[in-house]
Amino acid sequence: MVHEHNESATGVAWIARFAQPLAGAAGGGPLAGLRFAVKDNIDVAGVPTTAGCPAFDRRPAEHAAVVRKLLDAGASLLGKTNLDQFACGLNGTRSPYGEVPNAFDARYVSGGSSSGSAYVVATGEVDFALGTDTAGSGRVPAGLNNIVGIKPSRGLLSAFGVVPAAQSADCVSIFARTVGLAVDVLLAAAGPDARDPYSRELALQSDPFPSAFRFGVPDTLSFFGDADAEGAFRDAQARLVALGGAPVTIPFAPLAEAAALLYESALVAERYAAVRGFFDAHGSQVIEPVRGILESGRGYSAADVFDAQTRLRGIAQQVEPMWRGIDVLLVPTAPTHYTRDQMRADPVVLNRNLGAYTNFVNLLDYAAISVPSSLRADGLPFGITLIAPCGSDLALADLGQRYHHVTGLPQGATGLPLPEPRSIAGLCTTARTMPIAVVGAHLSGMPLNSQLTERGATLLRATTTAPRYRLHALPGTVPPKPGLQRSAGGGTAIALEVWLVPLAQVGSFLALIPPPLGLGSVELADGSWVHGFICEGHALAEAEDVSHHGGWRSYLASRTQPDAASSAASSTRPIKESS
Repeated sequence: MVHEHNESATGVAWIARFAQPLAGAAGGGPLAGLRFAVKDNIDVAGVPTTAGCPAFDRRPAEHAAVVRKLLDAGASLLGKTNLDQFACGLNGTRSPYGEVPNAFDARYVSGGSSSGSAYVVATGEVDFALGTDTAGSGRVPAGLNNIVGIKPSRGLLSAFGVVPAAQSADCVSIFARTVGLAVDVLLAAAGPDARDPYSRELALQSDPFPSAFRFGVPDTLSFFGDADAEGAFRDAQARLVALGGAPVTIPFAPLAEAAALLYESALVAERYAAVRGFFDAHGSQVIEPVRGILESGRGYSAADVFDAQTRLRGIAQQVEPMWRGIDVLLVPTAPTHYTRDQMRADPVVLNRNLGAYTNFVNLLDYAAISVPSSLRADGLPFGITLIAPCGSDLALADLGQRYHHVTGLPQGATGLPLPEPRSIAGLCTTARTMPIAVVGAHLSGMPLNSQLTERGATLLRATTTAPRYRLHALPGTVPPKPGLQRSAGGGTAIALEVWLVPLAQVGSFLALIPPPLGLGSVELADGSWVHGFICEGHALAEAEDVSHHGGWRSYLASRTQPDAASSAASSTRPIKESS
């Protein structure tokens, strides 16, 4: 296959970009028409696999298992992406092929080791990409580039044909701009494979998290002096609460101790073992600080490794009770951003900081998803990671999608809006709930919102009606309520929220809704229809039309502001002198 190395500013994300894409299977498939890239520690038949080290350069005769499955599902492969050498790093600057910049500000690191894969997804060059994740490489670059990163349960995706980093903890990871697409890729690529010694048959949890769920928050958090990140994480907690979550403080020290074992104990010997043959012969051709990390693995005995493994098992036993009090764990994907200059000046310590909330996850056999959370005041992305025990992949995706779609963020760095969320395949959700649109006193934070939350309803998304509606302030209602009516002409888009109400609770909820309001059908901005509250026409004769405010919140806010015209008039009146 003909391929080329592109050395342009953005081309540094690619190690090999094919002159012609490798076409997926003909005849359609679940991923037909989609384009993807793979990290260059994942084999593509006939194309060199460098793992970010030109001297390594193995020439595989067959595709990695995950590549073969994705091609069979109809996706087309565009090429292979840059990475921190031998997948050893979390920042994207440890490659002789060049430093991959952040998709939002090239002065900053992209995050690694799957830096190139994250960049080409964030910038829209491909629809999705594969990375790997041992210590956070499928999550940190997602968080730093405003995209989704799924770190599957270990063994769910085959690692056959993947250059190992620390084989017992490795995962193939998935980057996409939406959770829905990432799940499609996950399900297309999943399955046991006897060629991978750590592959396993996993029965994935088919139930979503409860509508009233508990999320763990570490009792100690460090953002390394980054006030923007700290504020963004506070906002993230508030958003999860609005989705039905209740925060629960959990002790983070045992998780931090597990994380430290990955590089600061005999477990690092597995990093050396992964490339021992090559490293012993060609160690001088490995760049620093990767060389020093691999070299450190040589100094441990077999007994040291067993001691470290036993300590890790002890920590796992210690933290297991945590899951009896929470459904999911919330952490920042990365605690801060660093410039590329800062990372070069202090590559070991700053890299370790980026992994503060990622390193323990694979060691303790958890699943995780990183989703975008906000764009900070400085324009840089902030992401959160949701973590739960092995097998919770689909439930995490469901909650992650709900969270992502209420942020209002664009897709990656493309500026494109998020599409409507989709049902998560393999998860039982929609059959047990009814989506209901609310426009007034039942909105988040409004006086009657508790009528939804106490019934276990969850916020699906905030959007608007189609531009065909009028909103009126109904007189004499307590608390104040609006009336929504479809207009034959001259309508506008009205802000609303769509809530998922458990079917068993729909009746009791509707019983609380007094006339002239009633349940009807409302057309949303994307052309879809949901059940929602509309108003009988006779009640609108004496009601003020407030449609020009665009929604009930804006109308109420306007009532609390001083009248601009009267304020201006009073400011021009002559001041009467006192006698």
